Amino acid sequence: MSEEKSALSAEEMRRKIIEAQKDAEAANVPTKGEKLAANAKKAKDRASSEAKAARERVSDGAKQAKAKVSSEAKKATERVSSEAKRVEKSARKAGEKASAKAKDTAKNAKARAKTAAKEAKKRAGSAKKRVADKAPGGLKGFVDELKYDVDAIMARDPAARTKAEAVLLYSGFHALAAHRAAHALDRRGAHFTARLISQATKLMTGIEIHPGATIGRGLFIDHGSGVVIGETTIIGDDCTIYQGATLGGTGKETGKRHPTLGDRVMVGAGAKLLGNFTVGSDAKIAAGAVVLRDVPENSTAVGIPAKVVKKDGVRVTDEVDLDQTHIPDPVAIRMDEMQKKLDELEGELDELKAPKKRAPRAPKKAADAPSTETETSGDE
Repeated sequence: MSEEKSALSAEEMRRKIIEAQKDAEAANVPTKGEKLAANAKKAKDRASSEAKAARERVSDGAKQAKAKVSSEAKKATERVSSEAKRVEKSARKAGEKASAKAKDTAKNAKARAKTAAKEAKKRAGSAKKRVADKAPGGLKGFVDELKYDVDAIMARDPAARTKAEAVLLYSGFHALAAHRAAHALDRRGAHFTARLISQATKLMTGIEIHPGATIGRGLFIDHGSGVVIGETTIIGDDCTIYQGATLGGTGKETGKRHPTLGDRVMVGAGAKLLGNFTVGSDAKIAAGAVVLRDVPENSTAVGIPAKVVKKDGVRVTDEVDLDQTHIPDPVAIRMDEMQKKLDELEGELDELKAPKKRAPRAPKKAADAPSTETETSGDE
C-alpha cells in the first residue's frame, strides 16, 4: 500500500513538473500582438534610419550641385566677360581701321578732286587760249571770222543757196555775229554793254549766247530757236548746234561750270549738255540726249542720261557728219537681245510641253516564235 502511494506520488510529481515546465514555456512565448508591435517598431526604426540617411544623401547632393552650379556660373561669367572684352577690343580695332580708311579715302578723294579740278581748269584755259589764238584781232580779223562762218553755213546747210541769203536771213549767223562783238566788249570790261547786246539778240533771234562764252570759227547754229550757251562754255572750230540745244551749268557753282566742246562736234536738236565736262573732237550728241559727263573723241552720246556708243574709235569720213537720225540706240539694242533670248526660251518650253510620240513596237524575234521543226517533231 505504501509502495503504491509512493509510486503515485512520483508519477504525480513528474506530471506536475511537466505542467510547471509547460506553464513556464507558455509564460516566456510572446503573443501575436506583441510580435506585430515588435515588428512595427523595428520597421519604424529602420524607416527612420533610412530616411535620415536619405536626407543626409540629399543634403550632400544639394551641396555638391550648388557648388557645381556656382562653379559653372562663375566660369560662364568669366567666359562671357572675356568674350565681351575680346569683342569690344575687336570692335575698337575695326572702328579705328574704318576711321583710318575713311580718312584715307576722303583724303584721296579730295586729292583726286583737286587734281581733276586743276586739270579741268588747265584744259579749259588751254582750249580758251587755243580759240583766242586762232582768232585774228582787229576789224579785219572780225570780218575774216564772219566770212569763215558764212562759208561754214554754205558747206553744211543744203538749203542755203547764196552767201547773201546766209548773211541776211539766217538767225544763227546773226546771233553769232552779235556774240563776237559782245564777247570783244566783255573782254575789254564793258560787261553791261556786252550783256545788253546779248539780250537784244536773244529777243530778235531766240538764241541766247552769254558774252563770256568762247566760240571758235565756223560755228553753225541751224534754225537756232531756243539755243542757250552759258557763260563759261568753250566751243572749238567747225561745230554744229541744232535748235533747242542747251550748253548750261548745274546749280549755283562759280568758275568753270559749263561744257567744253572740241572741234567738229555736233549737238543734236533738243540736246542738253549740263555741267563742266569735255566733249571730244568729232563727237556727236544725239537729238534729245542729256549729257552729264565727258564724251570721248570720235564717239556718239545717246539717251537720258547719255551713254557713249563708240564708232570703232575712228572717224568714218573726213566730211562733216550731220546725221542725227541714223544713230545706234543702246537701249533698243539691248531690248532686241532680250527679245531674242525670250523667243529662244519660249521655243525650248514648247518643246518640253509637246507630248512625246510613242516609238513603234519592235517585231518579235525569230527565237520567240515557235519553229516548224519543233511542231513537226511534236506531231510525230
